[in-house]
Amino acid sequence: MAEPVTVAEPSAGVEALARLVAGRGVVVLSGAGLSTESGIPDYRGETGSRRRGSPMTYQEFTGSEAARRRYWARSHAGWRTIARAEPNAGHRAVERLRRSGHVSAVITQNVDGLHRAAGTRDAVELHGGLDRVVCLTCRHLSSRTELDRRLTELNGEFADPGADRRADGDAVLPDSAMQGFRVAPCTECGGVLKPDVVFFGESVPKPRVERCFDLVAAGQVLLVLGSSLTVMSGLRFVRQAAKDGTPVAIVNQGPTRGDELATARLALPLGPALVELADLVGGAALRG
Repeated sequence: MAEPVTVAEPSAGVEALARLVAGRGVVVLSGAGLSTESGIPDYRGETGSRRRGSPMTYQEFTGSEAARRRYWARSHAGWRTIARAEPNAGHRAVERLRRSGHVSAVITQNVDGLHRAAGTRDAVELHGGLDRVVCLTCRHLSSRTELDRRLTELNGEFADPGADRRADGDAVLPDSAMQGFRVAPCTECGGVLKPDVVFFGESVPKPRVERCFDLVAAGQVLLVLGSSLTVMSGLRFVRQAAKDGTPVAIVNQGPTRGDELATARLALPLGPALVELADLVGGAALRG
């Protein structure tokens, strides 16, 4: 495998990346870093260290009514950040690359729905989407917007102290803000509602994983955008691409677990870099 290329000079780096992806079937794998310019916090920042606070696990959520109350109180506050977020220049540039035929597929670890909002309707949402809610008993799917309305009716003027927001739509709240929070049941069967996302300790549905492996296998380049690849759900696709001899390019401000497998590695702000990339591959012939 070729030595990874980390380019210090931004324009030269994007030009090298453009030569790699131009005219090829590029599969995009995006992470939380792509959505920070939309006002959604990431998980780790540039150092690679997890921001404070532990995420809710599937086992906690399903095993404790008190844990579900805490989750929905925090999520009710944090949802407003997700709901008002709009696609940024990076999401729109990915869609430009898809429409121009350079990107063949988009896989995202994000649950914010911003790829869909930018026009990439067939993006595979590896970890699900926060705009949907599923009943754990009858599996009925419903709208998060409707659940938000119901939670507001149940809890009146919910005290939101403006706490820290998280990439998964969560918020950090003091215990006092969560006391007495009322959780809405499923309208179909009265069962437990859960956001239609994969929690820590929960497995990504096997058919979804297999579809992603098939997309990566069919691609000619794997382009990782804004993911530290810390969790195996994304790293496994990088490992598979490298094993198959498919070039892997990573654009992320901070270290990733896939750096040693990368053909190209750029530490650049994603929005401007992707706009430049879309301009280059859609414009004049590239040098080299």
